[in-house]
Amino acid sequence: MAASLKSTHALSFKILAECSTTKARTGKLKLPHHTVDTPVFMPVGTQGTMKGLTTKQLEDLDCQIILGNTYHLGMRPGHELLEKVGGLHKFMNWDRALLTDSGGFQMVSLLKLAEITEEGVKFQSPHDSKEMLLTPEKSIEIQNSIGADIMMQLDDVVHSTTTGPRVEEAMYRSIRWLDRCISANKRPTEQNLFPIVQGGLQPELRKICATEMVKRDTAGYAIGGLSGGEEKDHFWRMVKLSTDILPRDKPRYLMGVGYAVDLVVCSALGCDMYDCVFPTRTARFGCALLRTGQINIKSKQFAKDYRPIDDTCKCSTCARYTRAYINSIPNYETVGCHLLTIHNIAFQMSLMRSIRASIVEDRFPQFIKSFMKTVYPDEDYPTWVRESLASVDVHLSQQ
Repeated sequence: MAASLKSTHALSFKILAECSTTKARTGKLKLPHHTVDTPVFMPVGTQGTMKGLTTKQLEDLDCQIILGNTYHLGMRPGHELLEKVGGLHKFMNWDRALLTDSGGFQMVSLLKLAEITEEGVKFQSPHDSKEMLLTPEKSIEIQNSIGADIMMQLDDVVHSTTTGPRVEEAMYRSIRWLDRCISANKRPTEQNLFPIVQGGLQPELRKICATEMVKRDTAGYAIGGLSGGEEKDHFWRMVKLSTDILPRDKPRYLMGVGYAVDLVVCSALGCDMYDCVFPTRTARFGCALLRTGQINIKSKQFAKDYRPIDDTCKCSTCARYTRAYINSIPNYETVGCHLLTIHNIAFQMSLMRSIRASIVEDRFPQFIKSFMKTVYPDEDYPTWVRESLASVDVHLSQQ
């Protein structure tokens, strides 16, 4: 059952157990700086920091791998400084695994500031309005300086709801840019490069892209261009189509996914890695994550609620503080955001541990049903949830 990648890659992926019903699996992803348990959720530290938390706190929360953003790190502090100090791990005092995105997502998020050509993407910095040309080669140069365990190719990203010839153009350009990224990588035995499967919501384009990228025999593969506002029915079908094609013996990274229901469903569809700003960003708006959904601690109903956020949670916030206390401070003190961030990351880590344990014990379908019943106590499951799970032989009861 176990499978290792070729020695030319700076990782090995060992599958420890597979669900006998769904496509879910759990494994060990051995990277240069840390061995990661999968399926794994990766918190996003855009600027080389998790807002409000220290790296020691992240370790205490059982975070095994986090993200950095190539575009923003390239702007500030700049890759020259990062190279001088020996990479981002040393700079931010983080000795566990690190993944960097390519900067390509900024084509969507900063589109008004970007011009896309075959050469690359010309950005206008939102910080100082300076222009920066991000080519595949430049993206890899910056990521080599950052020293991440996993680097992402620069891809041509279009919004997930985009239609027409632009989607096909972006997909084929992403394949061409992948080849340029592979050629530009100066540290192939120290840093892993993942391609990003594109193709929008068009099944045939996704198939072509995944098939082409598999031919490159890279260390792992990412599924990109989703979770951007498209209908969930399209979302899950593109995920499943991609995992059907991507190799079983290599890690599959679904980009930009962090909602609890999505993590459970997509693990059933065969994904191993996830990232999203959602848990940390929603904490800054006063929201706490629970198995039943999220609550806004700023709401008046919690002003005299002397329970912890979640009495089943073992994080330091839930052990020491009440909903009423946090309710009194989030708009006034940064400590409120800090306490909620700790809880929300702890929630994500706990959820992933539960998923992994249920796969090892071959009770993942039962876990899914129990989890969904908690989220939807009236069993009013969204159609996309029922259909996506039915596609891997997990059938939720209907009203």
